[in-house]
This record gives sequence, C-alpha cells and structure tokens, in this order.
Amino acid sequence: MGAVDFLLSVVVPLKDEEANVGPLSERLRDALDRLTARWEVILVDDGSDDATYPRALELREADTRFKVVRLSRTFGHQIALSAGLDVAAGDAVVTMDGDLQHPPEVIAELVERWRAGAEVVYGVMVERQGESHMKDVTARVFYRALTRLTDIHVPASAGDFRLVDRRALDAVRSMRESNRYLRGMFSWVGFDQDGVPYSSPPRAAGRSKYTFGHMLRLATDAIVSFSDRPLRLALNLGFLVSAASILFGISAVVSKLAGLEVVPGWTSVMILVGFVGGVQLIVLGIIGEYVGRISDEVKQRPLYVVRAAHGFDEAAPG
Repeated sequence: MGAVDFLLSVVVPLKDEEANVGPLSERLRDALDRLTARWEVILVDDGSDDATYPRALELREADTRFKVVRLSRTFGHQIALSAGLDVAAGDAVVTMDGDLQHPPEVIAELVERWRAGAEVVYGVMVERQGESHMKDVTARVFYRALTRLTDIHVPASAGDFRLVDRRALDAVRSMRESNRYLRGMFSWVGFDQDGVPYSSPPRAAGRSKYTFGHMLRLATDAIVSFSDRPLRLALNLGFLVSAASILFGISAVVSKLAGLEVVPGWTSVMILVGFVGGVQLIVLGIIGEYVGRISDEVKQRPLYVVRAAHGFDEAAPG
C-alpha cells in the first residue's frame, strides 16, 4: 500500500465520558493526521446519561471525519464496540476506550506493524498507572485460567486496544453471538497476530465503568463462550462426591457389623448433606449458565438497537 491509499477506522465506545470527549478528539486528530492516510473516528454512545452525545455531535459538526452512533440504551461495552465495528469502513480498524488510558499516539505503531504484515495487532500493557495491584494480579490469574480452560490464547496484558485487518474484522463480524468477548473472538479467528507494548496512564476524568460485577460477567462470558470444560469439571465433581458418599456409607455399615460403638448424632449427617447439596447447586448453576446462553442465541434478537447515526448513509442493523 502507498502512503494514502488506505482508510483507517477508529472505533471508540463511550459511556458517560463527557469530560473526556474533547481531549480524546484532539489527541486522536493529532495522532491520525500524522499517518498521512485517510481516517474516520466512530464514536458510539452507549446510552450515556450525561452530555457525551451532544459533545460527540459538536465534534461531528466541526470535523466530518468524526461519525456518531447513538444506541437506544446501554447495551454494554462489548456490544457498543460491535456496533462501531459493524459500520466501520476502513481497510484496518482500531478499537480503543474513550478514557485516554489507550494512548492515541500508539496507533501509529499499530499501523506500522499492520503494514509490515500482521493482521491483528494488539496493544500490550506493560505498565498500568493509577490501578490497584490487586486488579493487576486478578487479571493475570484470570488470563492464566482462560488459557487452561479454553483453546484460545489472549495475552494477559492485552485489552480492547487493537488494530485489525479487514479480513480478520469480517470474520469476527460474522460471529453474531449475544454474549460477546471480543478479545477471545479476535484470538479465535486466527490470522497473523502481533503485539505492541504501551504504558497505560491513569484515567483522564471520571471513573471506570468496569466494576467488579462487570469484570466478573466478562470473565464468565470469556470462559463459557469458548469452553465446555466447566461442564466436564462439574461432572467430575459429581463423581467425586458420589464416591465419597459411597465410602461414607460403607464405613458406617462396617462399623455396625464390627460392633463398634457409634455415637449417634446429627453433625456428620448435616455436614455431608450440606456438602452434597452445595455441590449440586454449583453443578446446576454451571449447567444453567450454559442453558441460559442457549436461550439467548435461540431468540435471535439483534445485538443492539441504533437510535441515531450521523455520518453514515444508513445505520447498520444489530
């Protein structure tokens, strides 16, 4: 490709980021203008409750290279990213967060790796400023568990800051599953992948929308979407508990036949019943998680609903 013969799309989901829209747009414009290539920025408002949407429209009026998609309600970060990917027209597409923890200046290096032959280039966070040590530790533990439980490999410090080639993007766009874990989906499709290290600065303004509950939900989506091993673990656990119960029963019969004095009581019985009941609930919960996701897919609802789109011929369906 020549210097200006490709279009780069940048997809940015926004949820209550009114204070970050202005600084983000300035840094994006400066970084992208240095690429000497055509570009567009797609801002996806994920049902914000503040002035994020009006701020995005102001950007659109000042520079038509900024495009805006407004969803009808909050669908979640991964769905908002998917909505932007569906309307991105670029030969390559960058996905990034709107809190400036994904530095726009790194996009140039992502593009360089892409032009060198990589079809998926993900940002690898080598330093996480402004985050607790516990969050870093739990993230590493999760990614190790994900690697063991699934057949995909997602680098421990790679988030949603990445560049994808059009071929890889089209492959991911064909996957319309409701419970989405885009990091895993981009890993699953394969292609030549490479990483670019970067340092993540503290959030510019506001607070993270990824609460512990959101992170737990994302972790569940990751494991359940790409592995059936939790079901196998539940089955093995069931066999283990059954074997323990049989051994306990045999020991009681042997003690009775041997004439050993057995002190009657409820303690051991209640412990055993409680343990078995707890295991049953865990197994049922795991099965229910898979059944619930099957129900979501069978309904075939659209991933999202677009309330308004600015800068496109027409809004893409969910």
